[in-house]
Amino acid sequence: MRNYSFSPLPGPEMLPAIMPVDISVTTAATASTPQPRNFRVLAVIVASSLFMEQLDATVLTTALPTMARSFSVAPLHMSLALTSYLLSLAIFIPASGWVADRYGARNIFCISIGIFTLGSILCGLAGSLEVLVAARLLQGLGGAMMVPVGRLILLRNVAKTDLIAAMSWLLVPALLGPILGPPVGGFIVTYLDWRWIFYINVPIGLIGVALAVWLIPDIKEPPKGGFDILGLLLSGIALACLTFGVELGGRGVFSGAQTLIVIGIAGISFALYLLHARRLASPILDMSLMRIPTFSLSVIAGALTRITGGAMPFLLPMMMQLGFGMSAAESGMVTFMSAIGFMLMKAGATPILRRYGFRSTMVWNALFATALIAVCAAFRPAWPLWLMYAVLLAGGFLQSLQFAAYNTIAYADIPRDRMSSATSFYATFQQLMLSLGICLSSGVLHLSVTLSGHEHAQLSDFSLAILVVTAISFFASPVSLLFPKTAGDDMRGITPRVASDD
Repeated sequence: MRNYSFSPLPGPEMLPAIMPVDISVTTAATASTPQPRNFRVLAVIVASSLFMEQLDATVLTTALPTMARSFSVAPLHMSLALTSYLLSLAIFIPASGWVADRYGARNIFCISIGIFTLGSILCGLAGSLEVLVAARLLQGLGGAMMVPVGRLILLRNVAKTDLIAAMSWLLVPALLGPILGPPVGGFIVTYLDWRWIFYINVPIGLIGVALAVWLIPDIKEPPKGGFDILGLLLSGIALACLTFGVELGGRGVFSGAQTLIVIGIAGISFALYLLHARRLASPILDMSLMRIPTFSLSVIAGALTRITGGAMPFLLPMMMQLGFGMSAAESGMVTFMSAIGFMLMKAGATPILRRYGFRSTMVWNALFATALIAVCAAFRPAWPLWLMYAVLLAGGFLQSLQFAAYNTIAYADIPRDRMSSATSFYATFQQLMLSLGICLSSGVLHLSVTLSGHEHAQLSDFSLAILVVTAISFFASPVSLLFPKTAGDDMRGITPRVASDD
């Protein structure tokens, strides 16, 4: 069976949750006023939802063959369980900011966790592929609101000087989920029933809702303008067709012509959306945010970096299992070293960014982090384990620092009244680029196997896929050079100098 691709992670990112805080902050000036230092607890609550979503995605891919046998369908047909979730994410993420403003960020955050948890229960109870796909669509609706609204809660309740540390705390569980997924999925499939892949979300979801209701402040801000239904439709078609086309095209399910048609529909829909958005003061995806340099550069550089960030959690476990002959549990223990690097960065991001600044850190760290990830292409069974551990540990550390920098600097110059629009916009592109990273690496794998005449993917095929995705991420460094030297100085606690009259 020559099907080497796995579905992309929900976003994210994303790029993607607690003590009561002062919610009387209503202006840009007071928004930066230092608040009680509860950001760690707040970030952990938000991160729990992100961890649940990311773990669910990667655990599921391990169980697809077993689920296919349970439903008596071909394994290839199980891709519907993955693409249906991505389709729901792509459609509903852009609406998250407006809905949070209208009904309250805490309320929507709790409801979205509840919807995701309910969808998980229905997935576990599914007796057919059709029911599973419907339940995954419901899960996607919850996930589309859960992650960007959680980030919005952080941005509205954490002082700017604490935002670097808060984002670092948020990032660790988000990146830990994709690494824990394969070994956890392998354990569940081997020793339990595949349905527990979905049931493990239930206690996490219930605890998350309880803590959010208890400790997250209820903040509502009037949305700007009415709900952009036409914009949601056009952007949803564009994002869904792009994700769907690249995903199934990379798998070889679509022919080249079919892939071009679907991606062409995405392009036409996006062009129509841009024409539509120009006539509105508050479109569903506010493209005018790209005029803010720190935001636009973070989106672009972050997109290049997330190509690799989306691909590696899938390429490495497959490389270890198919190329090295390891079991799912054994490969998970090797790739888990990246997670240790992520956790170490939790304490290191704040002092590094405050010492060296955002621009310098992002420029140089992008080069070092990408180079270390590229070294993984040279991994072979003859390598000593300690050396692979060292590469993965350092690579995870630097990659985590890069994501923390992008996720923080993106909001440095966003006005408070546009924060919800910025979070939904940023989350949409995080999801898109993580998805494209997986689709691109899957396509390269498929092409390499076909051209080389291999019956199954070999180490050389994985090496090529890793080198392709890391080559793209190298361009994040020159893009980061375009950031102003003073970008994010207020987040570092540096007061801008006032020019003298003399």
